[in-house]
Amino acid sequence: MYAKRFSLSLLDGLLLLVLAGVLAFLGYRVSVQLNYQWNWGAIPQFLFRYDTESGRWVANYLTQGLLTTLRLSLWASLFALIFGFAVALARISNSLYLRLLARTFTELMRNLPPLVIIFLFYYFLADQLVLLTGSGRIDADSHFWLTRLSTIFLAPPAQFAPFVSALITLAVFESAYVAEIARAGILSIYRGQWEACHALGLSRWQSLRYIILPQSLRRMLPPLAGQLVSLIKDSSIVSVIAIQELTYQGSQLMASTYLTFEVWLTVAAMYLLLTFPCSILVERLNQRLNRHQDHSA
Repeated sequence: MYAKRFSLSLLDGLLLLVLAGVLAFLGYRVSVQLNYQWNWGAIPQFLFRYDTESGRWVANYLTQGLLTTLRLSLWASLFALIFGFAVALARISNSLYLRLLARTFTELMRNLPPLVIIFLFYYFLADQLVLLTGSGRIDADSHFWLTRLSTIFLAPPAQFAPFVSALITLAVFESAYVAEIARAGILSIYRGQWEACHALGLSRWQSLRYIILPQSLRRMLPPLAGQLVSLIKDSSIVSVIAIQELTYQGSQLMASTYLTFEVWLTVAAMYLLLTFPCSILVERLNQRLNRHQDHSA
């Protein structure tokens, strides 16, 4: 397999010129016709600030929001993958009850607006789940190591309950899409593979673990990667329940400083900083898997 050479055609150059013209026109509209006063020099102070008490630079509003978005996305992705694969296996199981239950769940999650799901889950279910799991017991008076771990890996104790609520909501919502991707990947494997496993005396679980899933994972990887990148972007929805992630911090900052374009362009760049490396990483992994498959064939 040979690497593709990058070349810039005349059409590409024309498209770049058109894009530059559109950006210049928008900048002219904002600066001249709307009489907007750009103030990019004010943005760095909202990323990092100097703490006089500790004598070092610490994260400020936007960076804190970025870290909260990162933690929320990582944990939600992990739980969405686990629960999504469990739902996918339930949908292809031999049990009619499990199939109906899993299909009901996926159809509900996929056909309801995510904003409605967040409100329903947050106001009716999340508080009860937090109390049942004991998550609401973490407060400022907890042991120092427990508070420290909660702050680093999840959220500060004061924000722990809303964070867990948003985490569970995102994971449950995204798991429905992960389940459909996983189910489609498993069902895309030729039925003769299942028959061969049965002829060899393998159980259904052994067939899935050793034969079906290794083959289907290659097919699941691109749509799963796209779904997980979408999860990072979908995490902005939880700003409506006052989770102090990147979008929430950006809206609060814009309301207090009136730096509308600077704040939201910075927020957009920070989201791109999260999603673009993920896309590149998965593309490289997909190329490596395809190359390994070509060699093995």
